[in-house]
Amino acid sequence: MKIGLVDVDSHNFPNLPLMKLSAYYKKRRDTAEFATAMEHYDILYISKIFTNTPDDLTCYNAEKIVRGGTGYGIENKLPDEIEHIYPDYLLYPELTENTAYGFITRGCPRNCEFCIVSKKEGNKSVQIAEINEFWRGQKYIKLLDPNLLTCADREKILQSLIDSRAWIDLTQGLDIRLTDRHIAKILKNIKIKCLHFAWDDPNEDLSGQFEMVKKVTGLDYRRLVAYVLINYNSTHEQDLFRIYKLREIGIDPYIMVYNKEHAPREVRRLQGWVNNRRIWRSCDKFEDFRW
Repeated sequence: MKIGLVDVDSHNFPNLPLMKLSAYYKKRRDTAEFATAMEHYDILYISKIFTNTPDDLTCYNAEKIVRGGTGYGIENKLPDEIEHIYPDYLLYPELTENTAYGFITRGCPRNCEFCIVSKKEGNKSVQIAEINEFWRGQKYIKLLDPNLLTCADREKILQSLIDSRAWIDLTQGLDIRLTDRHIAKILKNIKIKCLHFAWDDPNEDLSGQFEMVKKVTGLDYRRLVAYVLINYNSTHEQDLFRIYKLREIGIDPYIMVYNKEHAPREVRRLQGWVNNRRIWRSCDKFEDFRW
Protein backbone atom coordinates (compact mmCIF):
# COMPACT_ATOMS: atom_id res chain seq x y z
CA MET A 1 0.00 0.00 0.00
CA LYS A 2 0.95 3.63 -0.44
CA ILE A 3 0.41 5.70 2.72
CA GLY A 4 0.18 9.49 2.73
CA LEU A 5 0.90 11.56 5.85
CA VAL A 6 -0.20 15.14 6.50
CA ASP A 7 1.18 17.25 9.37
CA VAL A 8 -1.41 20.02 9.69
CA ASP A 9 0.32 22.03 12.42
CA SER A 10 3.75 22.56 10.85
CA HIS A 11 7.06 20.86 10.23
CA ASN A 12 8.85 22.84 12.96
CA PHE A 13 8.31 20.12 15.59
CA PRO A 14 8.03 16.44 14.64
CA ASN A 15 4.60 14.85 14.80
CA LEU A 16 5.13 11.70 16.87
CA PRO A 17 1.95 9.85 15.78
CA LEU A 18 2.89 10.32 12.12
CA MET A 19 6.40 9.00 12.82
CA LYS A 20 4.87 5.92 14.45
CA LEU A 21 2.44 5.39 11.58
CA SER A 22 5.31 5.68 9.13
CA ALA A 23 7.36 3.11 11.08
CA TYR A 24 4.41 0.71 11.28
CA TYR A 25 3.68 0.70 7.57
CA LYS A 26 7.33 0.60 6.52
CA LYS A 27 7.75 -2.43 8.77
CA ARG A 28 5.00 -4.06 6.69
CA ARG A 29 6.98 -3.13 3.55
CA ASP A 30 4.43 -0.52 2.53
CA THR A 31 5.36 2.99 1.39
CA ALA A 32 4.84 5.92 3.76
CA GLU A 33 5.61 9.56 2.93
CA PHE A 34 4.40 13.10 3.39
CA ALA A 35 1.48 13.48 1.03
CA THR A 36 1.35 15.67 -2.06
CA ALA A 37 -1.65 16.55 -4.20
CA MET A 38 -0.08 14.90 -7.23
CA GLU A 39 0.04 11.36 -5.81
CA HIS A 40 -2.62 8.72 -5.18
CA TYR A 41 -2.71 7.05 -1.73
CA ASP A 42 -4.46 3.99 -0.40
CA ILE A 43 -4.75 5.60 3.05
CA LEU A 44 -4.17 9.24 3.95
CA TYR A 45 -3.54 10.10 7.61
CA ILE A 46 -4.12 13.74 8.58
CA SER A 47 -2.83 14.70 12.03
CA LYS A 48 -3.56 17.92 13.91
CA ILE A 49 -2.40 18.53 17.47
CA PHE A 50 -3.67 22.04 18.17
CA THR A 51 -7.34 22.99 17.93
CA ASN A 52 -6.58 26.52 16.70
CA THR A 53 -4.50 25.34 13.73
CA PRO A 54 -6.34 25.92 10.43
CA ASP A 55 -7.12 22.75 8.51
CA ASP A 56 -5.05 21.73 5.51
CA LEU A 57 -7.31 22.53 2.53
CA THR A 58 -5.20 20.70 -0.04
CA CYS A 59 -7.23 18.39 -2.29
CA TYR A 60 -5.64 14.95 -1.89
CA ASN A 61 -6.30 11.81 -3.93
CA ALA A 62 -6.87 8.91 -1.53
CA GLU A 63 -9.06 5.84 -1.16
CA LYS A 64 -9.45 6.40 2.57
CA ILE A 65 -8.82 9.44 4.79
CA VAL A 66 -8.21 9.17 8.55
CA ARG A 67 -8.08 12.29 10.74
CA GLY A 68 -6.49 12.11 14.18
CA GLY A 69 -4.89 14.11 16.97
CA THR A 70 -6.31 16.36 19.69
CA GLY A 71 -6.99 19.02 17.08
CA TYR A 72 -9.81 16.79 15.83
CA GLY A 73 -10.89 15.36 19.19
CA ILE A 74 -9.49 13.79 22.35
CA GLU A 75 -11.08 10.38 21.80
CA ASN A 76 -8.99 9.25 18.81
CA LYS A 77 -5.90 7.26 19.70
CA LEU A 78 -3.40 5.02 17.94
CA PRO A 79 -3.76 1.25 18.36
CA ASP A 80 -1.29 -0.19 20.87
CA GLU A 81 0.74 -1.95 18.19
CA ILE A 82 1.40 1.45 16.59
CA GLU A 83 1.55 3.54 19.78
CA HIS A 84 4.43 1.46 21.14
CA ILE A 85 6.49 1.12 17.97
CA TYR A 86 9.89 2.76 17.55
CA PRO A 87 9.27 6.02 15.62
CA ASP A 88 10.48 6.62 12.08
CA TYR A 89 12.88 9.51 12.71
CA LEU A 90 13.74 9.69 9.01
CA LEU A 91 10.38 11.38 8.46
CA TYR A 92 11.84 14.56 10.00
CA PRO A 93 15.60 14.11 9.46
CA GLU A 94 16.43 17.79 9.95
CA LEU A 95 14.63 17.90 13.33
CA THR A 96 15.46 14.47 14.72
CA GLU A 97 19.14 14.14 13.88
CA ASN A 98 20.66 12.56 16.99
CA THR A 99 17.46 13.41 18.93
CA ALA A 100 14.78 11.08 20.32
CA TYR A 101 11.19 12.08 21.10
CA GLY A 102 8.70 10.25 23.26
CA PHE A 103 6.52 9.70 26.32
CA ILE A 104 7.36 7.60 29.36
CA THR A 105 4.23 8.61 31.30
CA ARG A 106 0.72 9.70 30.40
CA GLY A 107 -2.01 11.40 32.42
CA CYS A 108 -2.19 14.04 35.14
CA PRO A 109 -4.23 14.27 38.37
CA ARG A 110 -4.40 18.10 38.38
CA ASN A 111 -7.39 18.29 36.02
CA CYS A 112 -6.78 21.98 35.28
CA GLU A 113 -9.65 23.54 33.35
CA PHE A 114 -7.30 25.10 30.79
CA CYS A 115 -5.61 21.77 29.97
CA ILE A 116 -6.97 18.72 28.13
CA VAL A 117 -4.45 16.16 29.44
CA SER A 118 -6.60 14.80 32.30
CA LYS A 119 -9.63 14.53 30.03
CA LYS A 120 -7.65 12.84 27.26
CA GLU A 121 -5.19 10.65 29.18
CA GLY A 122 -6.76 10.19 32.60
CA ASN A 123 -6.54 11.65 36.10
CA LYS A 124 -3.55 9.56 37.11
CA SER A 125 -0.01 9.74 35.82
CA VAL A 126 1.13 6.23 34.92
CA GLN A 127 4.22 4.84 33.26
CA ILE A 128 3.33 3.58 29.79
CA ALA A 129 6.77 2.93 28.29
CA GLU A 130 10.44 2.43 29.00
CA ILE A 131 12.94 4.89 27.59
CA ASN A 132 14.26 2.39 25.04
CA GLU A 133 10.88 2.33 23.30
CA PHE A 134 11.82 5.56 21.50
CA TRP A 135 15.53 6.05 22.33
CA ARG A 136 18.47 4.08 20.95
CA GLY A 137 21.51 5.97 22.03
CA GLN A 138 20.73 9.41 20.58
CA LYS A 139 22.64 12.27 22.18
CA TYR A 140 19.46 14.25 22.96
CA ILE A 141 16.07 13.22 24.34
CA LYS A 142 12.99 15.44 24.20
CA LEU A 143 10.56 14.06 26.75
CA LEU A 144 6.92 15.03 26.15
CA ASP A 145 5.38 13.78 29.43
CA PRO A 146 2.65 16.09 30.81
CA ASN A 147 3.38 15.67 34.55
CA LEU A 148 6.13 13.14 35.18
CA LEU A 149 6.58 13.94 38.88
CA THR A 150 3.03 12.85 39.78
CA CYS A 151 3.84 9.31 38.63
CA ALA A 152 4.48 6.78 41.42
CA ASP A 153 7.49 5.49 39.46
CA ARG A 154 9.07 8.92 39.12
CA GLU A 155 12.38 8.10 40.85
CA LYS A 156 12.92 5.05 38.66
CA ILE A 157 12.10 7.09 35.56
CA LEU A 158 14.40 9.94 36.55
CA GLN A 159 17.20 7.45 37.18
CA SER A 160 16.70 5.98 33.70
CA LEU A 161 17.19 9.49 32.29
CA ILE A 162 20.40 9.87 34.31
CA ASP A 163 21.64 6.45 33.20
CA SER A 164 21.04 7.30 29.53
CA ARG A 165 23.76 9.98 29.77
CA ALA A 166 21.83 11.85 27.07
CA TRP A 167 20.98 15.53 27.23
CA ILE A 168 17.36 15.68 28.46
CA ASP A 169 14.77 18.30 27.53
CA LEU A 170 11.67 18.01 29.74
CA THR A 171 9.57 19.97 27.29
CA GLN A 172 6.33 20.22 29.29
CA GLY A 173 7.86 21.37 32.53
CA LEU A 174 7.85 19.86 36.01
CA ASP A 175 5.44 20.23 38.93
CA ILE A 176 7.20 22.44 41.46
CA ARG A 177 4.66 21.43 44.12
CA LEU A 178 6.01 17.86 44.01
CA THR A 179 9.67 18.81 43.94
CA ASP A 180 11.09 18.25 47.42
CA ARG A 181 14.78 18.38 48.31
CA HIS A 182 15.24 14.71 47.46
CA ILE A 183 13.75 15.08 43.98
CA ALA A 184 15.67 18.31 43.44
CA LYS A 185 18.93 16.47 44.16
CA ILE A 186 17.99 13.79 41.62
CA LEU A 187 17.15 16.43 39.01
CA LYS A 188 20.54 17.99 39.59
CA ASN A 189 22.18 14.79 38.31
CA ILE A 190 20.33 14.76 34.98
CA LYS A 191 22.22 16.15 31.99
CA ILE A 192 19.95 19.05 31.23
CA LYS A 193 20.46 22.46 29.73
CA CYS A 194 17.42 23.96 31.41
CA LEU A 195 14.88 22.88 34.03
CA HIS A 196 11.33 24.06 33.33
CA PHE A 197 8.71 24.39 36.05
CA ALA A 198 5.29 26.07 36.10
CA TRP A 199 3.53 28.59 38.32
CA ASP A 200 0.02 28.58 36.87
CA ASP A 201 -2.22 29.18 39.89
CA PRO A 202 -2.07 32.82 41.01
CA ASN A 203 -3.58 31.90 44.38
CA GLU A 204 -0.64 29.65 45.32
CA ASP A 205 2.51 31.24 46.69
CA LEU A 206 5.16 28.82 45.45
CA SER A 207 8.11 31.12 46.05
CA GLY A 208 9.43 28.92 48.88
CA GLN A 209 9.49 25.88 46.57
CA PHE A 210 11.31 27.80 43.86
CA GLU A 211 13.86 29.12 46.37
CA MET A 212 14.55 25.58 47.58
CA VAL A 213 15.02 24.22 44.04
CA LYS A 214 17.31 27.12 43.19
CA LYS A 215 19.44 26.45 46.28
CA VAL A 216 19.61 22.65 45.96
CA THR A 217 20.34 22.52 42.22
CA GLY A 218 22.69 25.51 42.20
CA LEU A 219 21.46 26.42 38.70
CA ASP A 220 21.45 30.03 37.54
CA TYR A 221 18.70 31.92 35.71
CA ARG A 222 19.87 30.61 32.33
CA ARG A 223 19.09 27.05 33.39
CA LEU A 224 15.98 27.56 35.53
CA VAL A 225 12.74 28.71 33.88
CA ALA A 226 9.20 28.94 35.21
CA TYR A 227 6.21 28.99 32.88
CA VAL A 228 3.72 31.60 34.14
CA LEU A 229 0.14 31.34 32.89
CA ILE A 230 -1.66 34.68 32.59
CA ASN A 231 -5.03 35.84 31.26
CA TYR A 232 -6.68 32.97 33.14
CA ASN A 233 -8.33 33.72 36.50
CA SER A 234 -5.57 36.10 37.55
CA THR A 235 -5.36 39.84 38.07
CA HIS A 236 -2.62 42.04 36.68
CA GLU A 237 -1.28 42.41 40.23
CA GLN A 238 -1.14 38.63 40.69
CA ASP A 239 0.72 38.27 37.40
CA LEU A 240 3.28 40.87 38.43
CA PHE A 241 3.70 39.27 41.86
CA ARG A 242 4.74 35.95 40.33
CA ILE A 243 6.99 37.61 37.76
CA TYR A 244 8.76 39.87 40.23
CA LYS A 245 9.13 37.09 42.79
CA LEU A 246 10.80 34.80 40.25
CA ARG A 247 13.19 37.60 39.23
CA GLU A 248 14.02 38.14 42.90
CA ILE A 249 14.78 34.43 43.39
CA GLY A 250 16.93 34.28 40.24
CA ILE A 251 14.65 32.22 38.01
CA ASP A 252 13.54 33.35 34.56
CA PRO A 253 9.77 33.50 34.04
CA TYR A 254 8.32 32.64 30.65
CA ILE A 255 4.83 33.97 29.98
CA MET A 256 2.14 31.67 28.58
CA VAL A 257 -0.99 33.55 27.53
CA TYR A 258 -4.31 31.75 27.74
CA ASN A 259 -6.59 32.50 24.78
CA LYS A 260 -3.94 34.80 23.35
CA GLU A 261 -5.95 35.62 20.26
CA HIS A 262 -8.50 37.49 22.39
CA ALA A 263 -6.18 38.66 25.18
CA PRO A 264 -6.20 42.35 26.20
CA ARG A 265 -3.37 44.56 25.04
CA GLU A 266 -1.95 44.80 28.59
CA VAL A 267 -1.59 41.01 28.72
CA ARG A 268 0.23 40.93 25.40
CA ARG A 269 2.46 43.79 26.55
CA LEU A 270 3.38 41.81 29.65
CA GLN A 271 4.34 38.82 27.53
CA GLY A 272 6.39 41.05 25.21
CA TRP A 273 8.30 42.49 28.16
CA VAL A 274 9.12 39.19 29.87
CA ASN A 275 9.72 36.84 26.93
CA ASN A 276 12.06 39.16 25.06
CA ARG A 277 15.16 38.42 27.11
CA ARG A 278 17.06 41.46 25.91
CA ILE A 279 14.27 43.74 27.14
CA TRP A 280 13.77 41.67 30.30
CA ARG A 281 17.43 42.12 31.25
CA SER A 282 17.50 45.86 30.56
CA CYS A 283 14.11 46.89 31.97
CA ASP A 284 13.54 45.93 35.62
CA LYS A 285 9.97 47.16 35.99
CA PHE A 286 6.96 46.63 33.77
CA GLU A 287 5.92 50.20 34.53
CA ASP A 288 9.02 51.39 32.65
CA PHE A 289 8.38 49.21 29.61
CA ARG A 290 7.27 51.03 26.45
CA TRP A 291 5.59 49.00 23.71
